[in-house]
Amino acid sequence: MELLVPVSPGELLDKLTILDIKLRHIDDAEKLANVRREHELLGRVWQEAGLEAPRLGSLRAELLNVNQRLWQIEDDIRDCEREGRFDEAFISLARSVYIENDRRAALKREINRLLGSKIVEEKSYARYRG
Repeated sequence: MELLVPVSPGELLDKLTILDIKLRHIDDAEKLANVRREHELLGRVWQEAGLEAPRLGSLRAELLNVNQRLWQIEDDIRDCEREGRFDEAFISLARSVYIENDRRAALKREINRLLGSKIVEEKSYARYRG
């Protein structure tokens, strides 16, 4: 079963970049088959939408880079957790999660603005920078 729901272009590109990363990192055959299936389905939706705009390629590449950094940060945090190491490195990693996620949200928002999306993801966190 699958559900079809409206989604913004930024959210779809975000999901596709995460699936791209999973395709490179997951070794388990069953999991990889699931990721491939999802990537194919969502990739088809993106292709059929025919969305194009100046800067879209560079924004997608930036989104992929942010998601790759988040993937590595999560791996590193889990290593610290497994080792019971909650030092300055752990704190730095934990802080970098929300910093990278803020960058990710800004990129998705810019993609949505660029493509004229009617769906706009909103965040409502307290400011942590001046």
